[in-house]
This record gives sequence, structure tokens and C-alpha cells, in this order.
Amino acid sequence: MNVPILNLKRQYESIKDELTEAMNSVLEAQNFILGAQVKELETDIAKYTGAKYAIGVGSGTDALLLAMKAAGIGPGDEVITTPFTFVATADTILLTGATPVFVDVDPKTFNMDARLVREAVTEKTRAIVPVHLYGQSVDMDEIMNIARENNLAVIEDVAQAIGGKWNGQGLGSIGTAGCLSFFPSKNLGCFGDGGMIVTNDDKLAEVAGMLRKHGGKDKYNVDILGHNSRLDTLQAAVLIVKLKYLDEWNRGRQQLARAYNDAFDGVEGITTPIKDGRAEHIYHQYTIRTTKRDELQAHLKAEGVGSMVYYPVALHKQKLFNDTARIHGNLTEAERATEEVLSLPIDPLQSEDETAYVIEKVKGF
Repeated sequence: MNVPILNLKRQYESIKDELTEAMNSVLEAQNFILGAQVKELETDIAKYTGAKYAIGVGSGTDALLLAMKAAGIGPGDEVITTPFTFVATADTILLTGATPVFVDVDPKTFNMDARLVREAVTEKTRAIVPVHLYGQSVDMDEIMNIARENNLAVIEDVAQAIGGKWNGQGLGSIGTAGCLSFFPSKNLGCFGDGGMIVTNDDKLAEVAGMLRKHGGKDKYNVDILGHNSRLDTLQAAVLIVKLKYLDEWNRGRQQLARAYNDAFDGVEGITTPIKDGRAEHIYHQYTIRTTKRDELQAHLKAEGVGSMVYYPVALHKQKLFNDTARIHGNLTEAERATEEVLSLPIDPLQSEDETAYVIEKVKGF
């Protein structure tokens, strides 16, 4: 048996007719740039996350960059974030002209340790970028307290966590802005690149809307230096369909996580994901840790079980950040995580037989 980490073809086949109809409607209208479906999706996502505004952009990376620029982050500023994440979280900080400041992670959740954020704040600090890794929220109570005390923006990286919550509040709607990714493998994924900024801030929403179309309120009157980053109408049509199924798919991931947790409980050498009781974890990834990670991954590959390492190299170990970032304290937990984490198949449409096979092969090792 082969069990991929995610089977996007199976997801497509399950709603193929709806997707075809939605895409055909765009083709018939021939309105591919900021068409009616983009506005409809923005309204739907704002409501879904609990935010006042949603601004569709070209990718999750662009969402981060434009949100930070709209918040006024620029040269000379420092932005505190985690080194245990995808590069987009921090290279977008560099693209604003600001300096990333890395703090270590909580070894239980792999999220940025909020206690260390307070220690890292200086007179140059302008913002915090918490990453809700694997689908579970950072401690947003502490992050928001620090932000209020120091007049800092909070740009939530929600690329892996749409549908997740903190104390019942939708992720992305808690900070100054939230940044979503619609990369195909995300819990809500389109058929290419796509992203969105959500916010309750009137001014930030206005500026972000300008930044995505070259910096102007209209086509031929440009006020600020902007970008060309607009969510395609075709992608919006796909996402409108998929959004109807997102909660169901997230529940499927949660059910799968419970099955794994029960099966691996007490298995020597495996630490299962630890859930913060204040968070609703939507398991973009189901990530275990083990000191025999590489051996386990090789075994699973030989048995036809997909797995991935998110992430094998911490950002502060990558050449790009050698002379461009500031490190606060030691980052030993982030470094240890890169050597021990392994994400297992987490397809919400996965069959019971496939789940049993994954469990059998992990426990067998």
C-alpha cells in the first residue's frame, strides 16, 4: 500500500463537478483580474476569520510583505519572529528593509516562545510576526500584551492555520493583520499561488489594497510605491467552492490526529503533538518528534508511507540570514526540532485502512 502525505487528486475528484462549474463561469465572463469572485471570496474569508476586511493578493508571501509594508515597517526597524518556519516569514521582513530578530521556540508546540519575545524587544522593535505552526496558535494572549505595552504591530502568519482559533477567536483577526496562504497543499488551497490579508484596521486595509495594484487607488493615479499582486479570479472561484468544505476537512484532520494520538500513546521513542487547551488545532501537519527521525523516515519510505520534514534547516542557519538577522539568546530548541520532527500523512479524506497502515508501519519500526 502507498499512503501519500496528502492526496490532492482525491480531494479534487470529490468536488470536481462544482470546481468545473465555478471555473467555467469565470471563463464565460472573461474577467480574470479582480473579478466578482475575488470580492465574493474576500467577503467570505472576512466572515470566516472574524475580520472586518480581507484583501486578496498573489501569494501567502505577498500577504506577509504587503501587510508589513501597510503597517509601516521599513528600514531601521526590527521585527521579532521564529527561526523554525518557512523562509517566507523572514525574507519578507528583509524585503521591507527591516531586520528579522529570531527567538527560540517552545519545545512542546514548536511555536515561538512568547516569553522570549518580551526579552527581545528593543527601541528598534516595530512588530512581531507569530507563526501559527502546523495549525496551532501561538500564545496570542502574551503576544498581544507585549504588543500593547510596546506599541508594536502584530502580523500573524496564518499560512498553516486557517480555521484555527485562540480562545474561540479566529486566527488572523487577533493581531494588526493576518496573512493567509492558498498554496495547493494548504488546508484551503487553490490551483496555484494565492494569498490574502485579513485585518480589522481601516487604514491598513486601504493601504494594502493600494499596494497590491502598484500603489494607487485607481489605475492611473499612483500614490505610493506598490506591487502587482492580485489574487486571480480563477483561483478565487476555486477557493469559494473549497471554503464550503473547509470545516469538514479540518474536522477530518482532527479525527485523524486523535487516531494517531491514541495509537502512539505510550510508544517508546515517539512524542505526539501537544495541544494547547486554549487553541483549536486544525492539524495542517501532524508532526511527531523522535531522536531516530531519519531512520524512521527511511523505513516509512521503504514501506510506501509518505512523510515530510518541516523544517530541516532553521532560518538562522541559512546563508541569507548570516549577516541580515539578529539572534536573541540561543536557539537550541529550534535547532533540536530540525533534527527530530517528522510529519505523517494527514489527508482529511484518508481511508481507515490507510490510517491503520501508517500506524502499523510506525509502530513496527
